[in-house]
Amino acid sequence: MNGHDFSLAGTPLVALGSGALYWPSEGLLCISDLHLGKSERRARLGDGYLPPYETQDTLTRLENDLRLTEATTVICLGDSFDDRAAAQALREEEKLWIAALQAGRRWVWIEGNHDPGPVELGGTHLAELPLPPLLFRHIAKPGQSGEISGHYHPKTTLRTRGRAITRPAFLIDADRVIMPAYGTYTGGLRSDDRVFTDLMRDEAIAVLTGPVPHAVPLPRR
Repeated sequence: MNGHDFSLAGTPLVALGSGALYWPSEGLLCISDLHLGKSERRARLGDGYLPPYETQDTLTRLENDLRLTEATTVICLGDSFDDRAAAQALREEEKLWIAALQAGRRWVWIEGNHDPGPVELGGTHLAELPLPPLLFRHIAKPGQSGEISGHYHPKTTLRTRGRAITRPAFLIDADRVIMPAYGTYTGGLRSDDRVFTDLMRDEAIAVLTGPVPHAVPLPRR
């Protein structure tokens, strides 16, 4: 499997190159910040045009990850939609696609700051989900242990052979994982930003997503 193996709170996990997190013993796949419908929201608010293909691209990658892992539980870690209106504006074939992905699986939508209310789709809607020894929520809280969160869309730059490669990244230490954004049209916050240095331990690592996930010490300012 294309991923970086590590443990959090004694729990073996895999950071996949796609940006999804896999918990093998539980058959659980976690993804964060899909921001489905971002192009629709941008157009609706007059913020500029984006080609309206991000939902199909994101769902295609998710379908591939589900096929790869055979996960029976899926946790969407907040900001699954760019706002509630974007969820309601999904095309019928996209709603049916999500329903097909949910079939036969436990599916949990964690509330995010972009989608604080329930959406009219299948699955369970929760503010956060404790699955001891782990806890799944949208935004990290200081002083937590075993926490898996998203929200910040971390990205990291790797410099090699005179080139700089910037990719979405998992941030990992002994207490927490901050997930990269899974959605196609999501931006990112540099992993040396003060918000991460305040949250992450000194020994934290960043795992760059991509065909071959690559772990590096968390960049610090």
